[in-house]
Amino acid sequence: MKKIIALLLVVVMVAALFVGCESSTNETKAPEGNKTETKAGEETKPNAETKENNKTTNADDIPDTMTSEDGKYEVAFVTDVGQLKDKSFNQGTFDGVKLFANANNKSYKYYQPANGADATDDDRFEAMKAACDNGAKVVVCAGFMQGNALAQAAAAYPEVKFVFIDGWSLGMDNVAGIVFHEEQCGYLAGYAAVKEGYTKLGFCGGGGGANDACCRYGYGYVQGADAAAKEMGVNVEMNYTWLYGASFSASPELQTLCAGWYENGTEVIFSCGGAIFDSVTGAAAAAGKKVIGVDVDQSFANETVITSALKGIGEAAQQALEAAFGINGNWADWSGSNCKNLGAAEGSVGLPVATWSLKNWSVDDYNAMFAKIVSGEIVVDADFSKLASTDNVALNVVE
Repeated sequence: MKKIIALLLVVVMVAALFVGCESSTNETKAPEGNKTETKAGEETKPNAETKENNKTTNADDIPDTMTSEDGKYEVAFVTDVGQLKDKSFNQGTFDGVKLFANANNKSYKYYQPANGADATDDDRFEAMKAACDNGAKVVVCAGFMQGNALAQAAAAYPEVKFVFIDGWSLGMDNVAGIVFHEEQCGYLAGYAAVKEGYTKLGFCGGGGGANDACCRYGYGYVQGADAAAKEMGVNVEMNYTWLYGASFSASPELQTLCAGWYENGTEVIFSCGGAIFDSVTGAAAAAGKKVIGVDVDQSFANETVITSALKGIGEAAQQALEAAFGINGNWADWSGSNCKNLGAAEGSVGLPVATWSLKNWSVDDYNAMFAKIVSGEIVVDADFSKLASTDNVALNVVE
């Protein structure tokens, strides 16, 4: 668990060292001579000359599709609802899959369950079955809704290992459950927003309120805003909703809702639900207001983003894959009755200090608060059933 340090380097160290970050243009050029040109929509087929040398630390430089030499794909990714390129949960997890495959010369393929936002357990199982029948040795599944189908697939294919991101222990030796302390980075995001001077906040969550990860993000956000408001002696108003976010998809209805919030004084909205980000940032751009991103650093995706609540989904996927293939780590530590619960102490949640646009809360102060969360001096409650207004945060829950 302690291996998951990449995000911690970004979160805690990068301000001092200025290493390990993407440039402001989000581009990292691959070494000359390792490029493979393809026509639009064409799959990339690695060859003997480029396969060994085409290493990169930027997932954007790795094609989403490739053709293996034997027609089999050793590493599979089964998406959650929403788009593969959602600039958030699916994309961040798949980036980790691609980086692992690229670094270890493994063939890879992604599978999207049929029927999109209306996918059923049967649709998800069929996607996993297709992955296993296509030669997958490890299948990475994103999202809590995969649980029932994953249990069925893991039982049907006991020789295949499964990685359950945002999942739980299924008590099966071929399944690794991974969950995160989203409440901790939600807390940091809410605290940062109020410290920046915003007192009219918003939260838009995905999954219709049934996604525990999004619920933890939101509850942590309220707690962080409350803590900063108490310190500053101010009162915060927060619009809070799961409306229109059930499918994790952008929609005109959600954009209209957010536009109304901004028009009525909301200054910044925490967008917490995959592709709903496009609706929130669309409304923010039109109103000249701000957004807080989620899961991955979304500042590169839209100029309205002031910071993002990060969790190391891609890095966790890479670490689990290393253990599954016996490259690094012990699969038994991830699977069976074990469930990796990753947070600040493991460097797996935080804010991207190198890219945020905050001016009134310093990196040093952030690092000090992060250290207090790691040490346990600050404890962020994960029990989102307690969500309610506080002395300093007045919640307006829109249902």
